Amino acid sequence: MFNYLIHKLLYSTLVLFGVITVIFFLFNVIPADPAKMMLGDRDNERQLELLNKKYHFNQPLYKQYFYYINDLSPLSIHFDSPVYPSYVPVLKINNMLLVLKMPYLRTSFYQKNILVSDLISNAFLNTIVLAFAAIFFALCIGVPTGVLAAYFKDSFLDKFISLVSVLGMSLPSFLCAVLIGYIFAYKFEWLTNLNITGSLFTINDLSGSRVLSLQNLILPALTLGIRPLGVIVHLTRSALIDELSADYILLARSKGFGMIYVIMFHALKNSMTSVVTAASGWFAGMFSGAVFIEYIFGWNGLGKLLVDALMSVDFPLVMGVILVISSCFIVINILVDLIYLWLDPRVTIN
Repeated sequence: MFNYLIHKLLYSTLVLFGVITVIFFLFNVIPADPAKMMLGDRDNERQLELLNKKYHFNQPLYKQYFYYINDLSPLSIHFDSPVYPSYVPVLKINNMLLVLKMPYLRTSFYQKNILVSDLISNAFLNTIVLAFAAIFFALCIGVPTGVLAAYFKDSFLDKFISLVSVLGMSLPSFLCAVLIGYIFAYKFEWLTNLNITGSLFTINDLSGSRVLSLQNLILPALTLGIRPLGVIVHLTRSALIDELSADYILLARSKGFGMIYVIMFHALKNSMTSVVTAASGWFAGMFSGAVFIEYIFGWNGLGKLLVDALMSVDFPLVMGVILVISSCFIVINILVDLIYLWLDPRVTIN
């Protein structure tokens, strides 16, 4: 297990390094002057010179790349005073300083003196809460519905559930968001008391304090969970039907156990590996795939932050969001491998 985790972490580090390389050169070949973009209409020659020197924009592209890697690395080398908000000096040799720090994603181009990491941390909580709520909704409804369809295989109920699940899988997210918002937040707002836009926290007009508003989570979580719900229903039904034809199920039935008992305590757990694979993929995809839903419902998460950064050509913020999303994919894939071991002891890892 330990060797597997070390191998997986090393492989993930190489993948993340590849992502960093691709997004850096992708955004730095765009014909734009970052210093002028940061200063806007207030630029002058002196300010441009200072800003180019501070962020190394006046250096060749390969040197800028090494500076960016140096900023992201937990251990970084400096020959002058570091610009990081906090760091711990580790070693100093002549004018070379080795420091230990958190990965530095630099500052936003358009939100002056605000760290990209601060913007992402504020949005990350909203996205992870939305993703957990959506996948929780999909699993809680999808797995029992899939079991019901498998239990009543080839019946009218089975065909109806399969039809609805296929319809849910085929609905585009942006169309589903518009329809759900129109129905529940406009036509039946008098009944649901839900708003078309809103985030996890709202500002109290009187006190100015942040207030937790969980009712704003209902519509985006419902919208985001519809497509994985359809996939989970279909996979649960198919996997359970295959599992029920296995020899150990026939043995359990021959001992007098009822079908419901056999499904709940024997077949269901062994048929969950494909469901976990699908759920983990959808959960990871929600960090980047919730862009339309977050934007339509005004949910201040990573997706909305990414759209705003792209519209304002805020390169450091775009690159930071993509790196965080990529890291989430890597962590989730490692966790899923460990869940496989718990679900099916027959699975081995090397």
